[in-house]
Amino acid sequence: MLKTAAGVIAANADELMRLLTSEQGKPHDEARFEVMGAAYWLSSMADMAIPVEVNEDTAERRSETRHVPIGVVAGISPWNFPVLLSFWKIAPALRAGNTMILKPSPFTPLTMLRIGELLRDVIPAGVLNIISGGDALGPMVTAHPGIDKVSFTGSTATGKRVMASAAVDLKRVTLELGGNDAAIILPDVDVDAVAKDLFWAAFRNSAQICIATKRMYVHEAIYDRLSRAIADYAESVKMGDGSEQGTQLGPVQNKQQYARVIDIIDDCKSSGYRFLTGGDVPTDKPGYFIPVTIIDNPPENSRVVQEEAFGPILPLLRFNDIDDVIAKANASEYGLAGSVWSADTDAALSIAARMETGTVWINEVQHLSPFQAFAGHKQSGLGVENGLGGLLEYTMPQTITVKPAKAG
Repeated sequence: MLKTAAGVIAANADELMRLLTSEQGKPHDEARFEVMGAAYWLSSMADMAIPVEVNEDTAERRSETRHVPIGVVAGISPWNFPVLLSFWKIAPALRAGNTMILKPSPFTPLTMLRIGELLRDVIPAGVLNIISGGDALGPMVTAHPGIDKVSFTGSTATGKRVMASAAVDLKRVTLELGGNDAAIILPDVDVDAVAKDLFWAAFRNSAQICIATKRMYVHEAIYDRLSRAIADYAESVKMGDGSEQGTQLGPVQNKQQYARVIDIIDDCKSSGYRFLTGGDVPTDKPGYFIPVTIIDNPPENSRVVQEEAFGPILPLLRFNDIDDVIAKANASEYGLAGSVWSADTDAALSIAARMETGTVWINEVQHLSPFQAFAGHKQSGLGVENGLGGLLEYTMPQTITVKPAKAG
């Protein structure tokens, strides 16, 4: 069933890509990548085995632990990757034998509703139910006594409310929440080679990614060269209508998020910080477009460093001491992901081991896989998505022991 569903999504990728761009704003290439990623997640999860663990197998008894379905699962997905992150929930929930109610974000419900229509002849009635509604619907879902588990992706503040609601009747929860990911760039990198990669680490999807680099710590020996190289590359990137050929970055998705990013930019201006790029937001054109904005070495306690803007603004920060920069990277309520960039793999691994995050990438970012656990530390989440651990989040362990009957 899951593989057939994956095939239906892939076969309709062109239609879904266009619909996704129209409601989310991302360029067609990014929208296609997301749609095909959803198909890949379904197909991959279909092949993942749910283990039965043998605890004891002796003449006296056999004991084994299996993993049984939870029941009815509610998924609440966000507006930044409304298709892919929905299938991070749908694929394991159905693979584990549950039924699911999915509530997409009210900002981006259309593509998932269309996918629901396409899958009606593939997935039995009642197994996957996609419902849409405004802000009042989420609390109704999380509080409903007929739901056994809630899987939520969104802000930490909303995640706490989801957890409180689910706690009333002890629903299981998986929470994938906010992040303020730090990148640490050591002085031995090839500046010209990494500048482009570092730009996209921060600004892909107009920086509307929970695992975007949001704080970039650059060793002072290369700070001036690398900051200039990133700023120069930024000037070459085309921002515009996602349906137009050549567009690389789309708008901020909604008015609420647009206002938040503008507020942080205004705070940087009023604080007198230096802008390497951006800062002037056009108001004479339609759409929530914010030019790529890079701030030159603001104070560690500034809003642009401490808060998750979730939009195209990035602070570049100087460092010269490894212990100090690791402490700064870890000085956050969040612990979602981070990255280390260096020609010396051993040095990078040593730093990675000290970072307080669920994922650390070395010389790359945002590599994700259905087979690879993804989990937030601290206030970035609870539970696991993806990998075997993520699949088992949608099950409950049941241990059965068998002792041979005594002969009469």
